[in-house]
Amino acid sequence: MKFNSLVPELYVVNFQKSLDFYVHALGFTIEYRREDPQFAFLSYQENQLMIQRVDNDFDFHTGALEYPFGRGINFQIRTNEVQQIVEKLKDMNYPLKRELKDSWYQVRNNSLGYRQFLVMDPDGYLLRFS
Repeated sequence: MKFNSLVPELYVVNFQKSLDFYVHALGFTIEYRREDPQFAFLSYQENQLMIQRVDNDFDFHTGALEYPFGRGINFQIRTNEVQQIVEKLKDMNYPLKRELKDSWYQVRNNSLGYRQFLVMDPDGYLLRFS
């Protein structure tokens, strides 16, 4: 397995609930995990992230963790399966933060279009699948 140069690590309150969300609802794969502290390295297509149960190692915390976690950041996850993920989330009655829509962005002299939606994970991290 090749490790990406940047891999976010997200602290979670209920490790099993978060792991189930990422694996069963979104389709991530568990590459490896540890039990103490509860931790998993996850991948989805070319995307990678880590989740870990909140612990008392305050060197890795910038402040108090209060829901929703990750205020001010969203994680863009590129995929060619946005429609399938939206359908699965809707089948599970999992709320979307923003419905699936086409968005256009100016990049230099070009416009780039993405079909994307927003969903918050169980701890409030904002995920943008596009």
